[in-house]
Amino acid sequence: MGIETRFDVPLISALALREKAIQQNYRPIIAVHKWFARRPGTLFRGLLLSEFVDADLRESFFQSNQLDGKRIADPFMGGGTPLIEANRLGADVVGWDINPMAWWIVGRELEHLDLPAYEVAGEELLDNLQRKIGSGYQTECTTCEETVPVKYFLWVKIQPCESCHKDIDLFPGFVVATNSRHPSFVLVCAECGELNETEGRASPGSCSCCGARLKAAGPARRSSVDCPGCGAANKFPVVDDGPLDHRMFAIEYHCPSCKDGRKGRFFKKPSQRDLDRYDEAAELWERTVPEYVPDDCIPAGDETNRLHRWGYERYRQMFNNRQLLGLEISCRLVAAHPDRRVRGALATNLSDLLRYNNLLVRYDTVSLKALDLFSVHGFPVGLVRCESNLLGIRGSNGRPVGSGGWVNILAKYLTAKDYCSRPFEVPLGSRARAYTSEEWIGDHPRDRGCRPRVIDLRCESATEAKLKAGSLDAVFTDPPYYDSVQYAELMDFCYVWLRRLVGSSAGGFEPMSTRNRDELTGNETEGRDITHFAKGLATVFSRLAVALRPGGPFVFTYHHNRAAAYHPVAFAILDAGLVATATIPCPAEMGGSIHISGTTSSIVDTVFVCRSQGEVATEERTLGCEDVVHHVSLDLAKLRAGGVKPTLGDTRCIALGHITRIAVRMLRDGWNREMSTGEKLARVSRTMTEIASVDDVVEHFRTGQTPAARGVQPRMMEKRHGDQATIAL
Repeated sequence: MGIETRFDVPLISALALREKAIQQNYRPIIAVHKWFARRPGTLFRGLLLSEFVDADLRESFFQSNQLDGKRIADPFMGGGTPLIEANRLGADVVGWDINPMAWWIVGRELEHLDLPAYEVAGEELLDNLQRKIGSGYQTECTTCEETVPVKYFLWVKIQPCESCHKDIDLFPGFVVATNSRHPSFVLVCAECGELNETEGRASPGSCSCCGARLKAAGPARRSSVDCPGCGAANKFPVVDDGPLDHRMFAIEYHCPSCKDGRKGRFFKKPSQRDLDRYDEAAELWERTVPEYVPDDCIPAGDETNRLHRWGYERYRQMFNNRQLLGLEISCRLVAAHPDRRVRGALATNLSDLLRYNNLLVRYDTVSLKALDLFSVHGFPVGLVRCESNLLGIRGSNGRPVGSGGWVNILAKYLTAKDYCSRPFEVPLGSRARAYTSEEWIGDHPRDRGCRPRVIDLRCESATEAKLKAGSLDAVFTDPPYYDSVQYAELMDFCYVWLRRLVGSSAGGFEPMSTRNRDELTGNETEGRDITHFAKGLATVFSRLAVALRPGGPFVFTYHHNRAAAYHPVAFAILDAGLVATATIPCPAEMGGSIHISGTTSSIVDTVFVCRSQGEVATEERTLGCEDVVHHVSLDLAKLRAGGVKPTLGDTRCIALGHITRIAVRMLRDGWNREMSTGEKLARVSRTMTEIASVDDVVEHFRTGQTPAARGVQPRMMEKRHGDQATIAL
């Protein structure tokens, strides 16, 4: 009994789908710091309980469980989900990651924190910031004329006209807000810059200030803009002298006195006093000798080259002067705190705060909020930028108003660490939390009479992992998906700040960058191709497989649109002497994510369950396209039972998981580890192609036509025993 028989796809799919929709509500611990593509905690909890708890998953999932004495490893810990879930259940954990930001983040997630002391430190930091720079984030309400806090400053990029040399506003559009969360549309007048509220965007009427005709579409299109003064055509960006400058054109503010009984938000055109406040902060910054603001160059990369095209050569150029001033002062206050763990928590907060306080943050005109830098997995350089209130705002109920400030980050971190002391689940069909009172997350809570848990985190590549044979009970991991996200290029943005604040002596913070030539991702700039990825993945799988107890599970999640990205997976499983005993589908991403919505990408992972020995019952009748269609049909039915609405992209990834599993079984007996990497990949490729074309499988689900009806024949038969085939491992 184990995952293969006890895992409940409909149950975990329903829980995972709900979790990924609002992950911080169901796994608040993710708010410790941003990491990319975190898999659902509910998925790994379900996998762990299915393997180690002899009970119905629908009962054990919502109860307290203990896996004392178990040792679980994750060679690609990233954001730490498998380790967090294993630690919560009482297991000792060991994890590797070559990226020092991952190592640091998981360390803070699993480190016990004195919450009262942290809360006091946070309030002291906010009080100091308010005294030093708070006035820079204030404005005057246009209704009551009281001084009130600003939520967001909106800026537009400007570029001098090549002909008349006057600055051109590079507006792609003049809509500040739609009527989705505000009673009307808000448009900027192209002539005088006044903000106007109008019923529609198609015929918005005339400006209430200058009478000019309002319009929604802006002049900046496809890197070209006509000068409104002389009419000359200009290409942008022109970055001979560095990044383009910005002009403040709108403010969203919060007025506690006027908000009662008012529908919608408060917008205004910046006054001269607002512009002066920025200039005062900028002048103060010019007189400041920075201790913590980094001066690191931005290296070339698949993602960072986009920054270079816009003139950003150093990370500090990605912030305006008011942001640099506030961040420098914040760093000094954090560095002065005497308690090591509290200081580390506050430093983590500042690192996470950076993604909301830089010149690449966008303003969502529909939801009316700041979109952090990493809302897409890249460096999106847009023409209209949003500057958040660095301090943040507390409403009358004590909860944060708006997003992106210290108030927000501190509140989320406090909630995240409180969850460590009081983890919970939310049963389906309920909003009530079911606290698993005997479970906790951390190394050694001082208020519990229990043994410290072993948390062994290593900032190094798992290709160098050295573990005693048979010392692991299981491996649960979420490895890189070849070239999906350039984690190191993105995380350097935070790392260059955190490294200066924490100090290069902090464990893995010696390197100047999180980038590493041995990183297991495809990267064109670094010359890392699929061969590098395959060899590295196989080395990690082999080292961890040796450390597994006989029959212990090696479990990992994976999805990719391209069949070639699965060849290294099969190669790694085979080189490690494992076989895929099951492939299980589970939703792992949020369909509404900006980087997924509207694309052919999948939100469904294949969970590969691998072992080195034992007997596995399978339902294969044939090893061909018809068989793959059969298994994909079963998986799709289970997902639908859990409330998932699978797309053709999901179907493709599920099919590739089954084709990979079957290929591993076909190749296992004659697999020669001494073959070259190229030969191994070619052999896997041929075998997967012989089993089935993934396009044929997907076409079946698109048209309903069976493979046999199109002349697609099964390739190979298995020996049968009754209604099932049995494969001895």
